Amino acid sequence: MIPLNTGNAAAKDQPAWWALYTRHQHEKAVAEMLVCKGLEVFLPLHDSMRRWKDRQKLLSLPLFPGYVFVRGDLSRRLQVVTTPGVHMILSRGDQIALVPEDEILAIRRAVEGSYRIEPHPFLKCGERVRVTRGSLEGVEGILVRKKNLYRLVLSVDMLARSVGVEVDASDVEPAGTESERGEFPDSGAAADRFNGAFPSA
Repeated sequence: MIPLNTGNAAAKDQPAWWALYTRHQHEKAVAEMLVCKGLEVFLPLHDSMRRWKDRQKLLSLPLFPGYVFVRGDLSRRLQVVTTPGVHMILSRGDQIALVPEDEILAIRRAVEGSYRIEPHPFLKCGERVRVTRGSLEGVEGILVRKKNLYRLVLSVDMLARSVGVEVDASDVEPAGTESERGEFPDSGAAADRFNGAFPSA
């Protein structure tokens, strides 16, 4: 699912990304209003099949419920916080908390690629791998396993939220110290350490 955005997200001279906390189920409306104000917005979405007794429907839902990412200069802060549906801009103390560019780019590439992606329990520490081919080539994350499927877990540390992208185990290699030792992490053990916790599809 393509995120709402304007402008060139890869431009290095652009202001930093912020994270906005929104009203429940107002993420799309907030994103649309901010785009209309000329701001660059990133609202990553995923497809989720919802079932009722008499029907089922494929819905496009936010990967990070309650959050919208926006890139903007501090001079536009008032325009952002006065947008209906916006509760606040996430901050650290009296400073706006900035989201690292590499985290945004990793999520963007996963969303825009032909991967199945969905929310995942937040993981920060564990076995890190690097994708070696495809549209996610060079992206690093944590490799975990659910039955016969492998997922690359990408995290936004500031939100303490993660998403899981299905990948082929042959398309990843160990990152960091494991790569230097030439060892491949035991992804099954990694899954066990994280209790195999995955949301249902």
